[in-house]
Amino acid sequence: MDWKIFITVFSVVFIAELGDKTQLATLLFAADKEVSKLTVFIGASLALILTSAIGVAAGGLISQFISEKTLHIIAGIGFITIGIWALVKA
Repeated sequence: MDWKIFITVFSVVFIAELGDKTQLATLLFAADKEVSKLTVFIGASLALILTSAIGVAAGGLISQFISEKTLHIIAGIGFITIGIWALVKA
């Protein structure tokens, strides 16, 4: 296992997920006194695992057709565009 990649991916995903709508939805489900916290945890965990698996599969498929450098450029432009859009909307 490449620990540098593992720590980088873990850190980026962890920070990105903090305080986002997924975490807030999970918090709201868990706040219900009649709902099993374990059920909420397992449901949320499996959903995040599945979405991550889809991301990995899509990345592997796309990388067969588009170079890594091009993907980095596209991702960078995408993040900059989202940042600008968020600033304009603020």
